Amino acid sequence: MQGALTPPILSGPSQSAVSNQGLMPTASQASNIAPQPSKTFSSSGPLAAKTKPTPVRRMRRIIAEDPEWSLAIVPLLTELCIQHIVKNFQKNPILKQLLPEHQKKVLSHLSPDLPLAVTANLIEDENYWRRCCTQRWPVCHVAKHGGSWKHMFFERHLENLLKHFIPGTTDPSVILDLLPLCANYVRRIRVDQFLPPVQLPASLQTRELSDSGSEVESEEPTMDHYQLGDLVAGLKHLEELDLVYGVKDCGMNFEWNLFLFTYRDCHSLAATIKACHTLKIFRLTRSKVDDEKARILIRSLLNHPGLEELDLSHNLIGDRGARAAAKLLSHSHLRVLNLANNQVRGPGAQSLAHALAHNTNLVSLNLRLNCLEDEGGQALAHALQTNKCLTTLNLGGNELSEPTATLLAQVLAINTTLTSLNLSCNHIGLDGGKQLLEGMSENKTLLEFDLRLSDISQESEYLIGQALHANREAARQRALNPGYLMSPIIANVPGNSVE
Repeated sequence: MQGALTPPILSGPSQSAVSNQGLMPTASQASNIAPQPSKTFSSSGPLAAKTKPTPVRRMRRIIAEDPEWSLAIVPLLTELCIQHIVKNFQKNPILKQLLPEHQKKVLSHLSPDLPLAVTANLIEDENYWRRCCTQRWPVCHVAKHGGSWKHMFFERHLENLLKHFIPGTTDPSVILDLLPLCANYVRRIRVDQFLPPVQLPASLQTRELSDSGSEVESEEPTMDHYQLGDLVAGLKHLEELDLVYGVKDCGMNFEWNLFLFTYRDCHSLAATIKACHTLKIFRLTRSKVDDEKARILIRSLLNHPGLEELDLSHNLIGDRGARAAAKLLSHSHLRVLNLANNQVRGPGAQSLAHALAHNTNLVSLNLRLNCLEDEGGQALAHALQTNKCLTTLNLGGNELSEPTATLLAQVLAINTTLTSLNLSCNHIGLDGGKQLLEGMSENKTLLEFDLRLSDISQESEYLIGQALHANREAARQRALNPGYLMSPIIANVPGNSVE
């Protein structure tokens, strides 16, 4: 009896199939191929119906399209820990306990939208705060904030809250709750709008009074703005305060009351700046500050220990306010005073000149766009004959004429500290220009002299420009070579001649 002849069962790919990978199906193709039962032949010819199919072993072909793909698909335990820390940072902030390289990885993956209560006093990394700033504001001038991205974020965030604060509507805790988080990082506050309280229409107010049945006369609705006292008291490092009481983009809802700096605002602000001993720069511009309000503010700044710059430009300050500013020059260490675009006239300028003659701190005085006329201009010129510290003086647009120019020419001949003088938009005239040219011929320190639209001749203007160019070149040489002025003196000393 002949034995059954059974062909070998296909249990795997042949060697030729393994060596020639191009003939092998891909993984997707292999998955679509159904396993075929093996065939067993016997001597009698028919297939064995009850033969159990043998499983077929297939090899999977892997094509790595990613050049960095590797079999090590499981990340390192360190990476898994960092991912977990980043994911749960809001609930469980872990940072200081990590190694420096791990801290950098965590910070690079943290979201800029995390609550400030979590990140403010924990994260000092500038790159993180840079991402927070650039995500929130398209234009970022970090140099204006001391070069610190963290300081910039908290200062601008606080300014944004102040700009949109509505008295009587916004909860004050929105600002005060931020104090513990930002107190160490805010050096400057610049707010260019303060919103007034929301006022109900007169008809609604009358209806409410009639419904309440009250016979007491209703007080006038106040237009007071947010009071900065509590906020500034909590900012222990505040150095600069720049404020504008007004409303931006009011559109068709314009009313003069939106730009009202009330007496209550004035008294509150005066008490605030008086208590802030770290304040160095105070600016209150475009706020309709008149003489009385200016006197209230300046009175609070007398003998201030740190104030260096006062800017009350673009207001309604007259001679009484200028006299108060003159008193401040004698009772402070002020270095910069800006009263541009106000209503100061001759008497106010005379008060400032009297204080300037004996002052030893002020280096910059801006009285542009007032109405000093020759009465005030001549008084300031006399003061400059004895003053030894002022370097910048702006008298542009003050109705000055030839008498003032004549005295200023005498000042230029003897003054050795003034480096910048602005007499633009005045009526100096041809003779006044010649007088100034004579003074400039003996001056060696003035570097900037603005005489545009002052009615002087082109020849005088050109020659004055040449003198200024010579002064600037000499100043440049002195900066490069401190012994620049000593060389000709030493050369003429007897005994130093070379025979």
